[in-house]
Amino acid sequence: MKPRAVLWDMFGDHLRYVGDGRIPMRALNRLLEVFGVSDSTARVVLARMRRERWFETYRNGRQSSYAATPRGLAMLDEGRARIFERGISRWDGLWRMVIYAIPEQNRSQRDQLRKLLAWHGFGPLASATWISPHPRLDRIAEALREQSAGRLDLLESRAPDRTADREMAGRCWDLDGLAREYSELLSQYSELPPPAELAALPGDEALRRQVRLVASYRRLPFRDPDLPDELLPEGWPGRRVHELFMAAHDALHGPADRFVREVIERSYA
Repeated sequence: MKPRAVLWDMFGDHLRYVGDGRIPMRALNRLLEVFGVSDSTARVVLARMRRERWFETYRNGRQSSYAATPRGLAMLDEGRARIFERGISRWDGLWRMVIYAIPEQNRSQRDQLRKLLAWHGFGPLASATWISPHPRLDRIAEALREQSAGRLDLLESRAPDRTADREMAGRCWDLDGLAREYSELLSQYSELPPPAELAALPGDEALRRQVRLVASYRRLPFRDPDLPDELLPEGWPGRRVHELFMAAHDALHGPADRFVREVIERSYA
C-alpha cells in the first residue's frame, strides 16, 4: 500500500477523532512503521500533502504535529459517506438529470464537470446528459456555482416503467463488470476470520488488517453508483460484500483504535 493511502485511511478511521486531531510526527512515524514505511518516506509524503493543503502543521517546542485541514476533513467526510453509507434509502422513482452544453474550446471545464458528476454518482445516459437516482442536484448546483462556460440544466424526470428504468441504468453504468469485481471480493471476504476472532487480534495487526480491508474495498464504492434495489440485476453481490466488509471493519476497529491512541499517548512521554 502507498503511504499516502495509509495516511488517509488512518486519519479517516482514527486520527481525526483523537483529541484536537493534531497528531505528533513521532506517533505518525510509529504508526506508519506498522506498514513498513520509513521515517524519511513519511516526512516526504506528509510534506507533499501539506503543500497540497490536505494537512497543516503545528509546533510545540521541537515536536511537530499534523492535522487535516478543513479541505482534508471535507474529503474524508465525502469518502466515508461513499464507503460506509450504502443502500440506506428507498428510491422515489425520480431520475435527477444534468444536461450541459459547453463549447469545444472549454474542453478542460467539460472534463472537470464529467469527473464531478461521476464522483456524485451520475452516469452518462448520452454524451451531454447525465442521470442519477439520488437526490443530489443541490450538491451539483453548489459545486457548479462558479461554472461560467456554457449552459447547464438541472431537471427531474420519471421513466414510463421499471423496464425502462433498468434499461437506462444498464446504459449508464457497467453493472456486469461491477458484479464480477464484487463477486471476486465476495470470495475473499467469505474466507475472513469471524468477527470475534478479528476483534481479539493485537492492536498493530488489527490496524494493518483494517487499513488493508478498506484499501481492498474502497475502489468499488467510488465506481458503484449505489443504485436502489429496483434498478439492480437479480443476485447483485454488492450488498453482501458490503455486509461482510462492515462486519470485519467494525470488529477490527476496537483493537486498532486502542493501539493508535496508545501510540499517540506514548509519543508525548
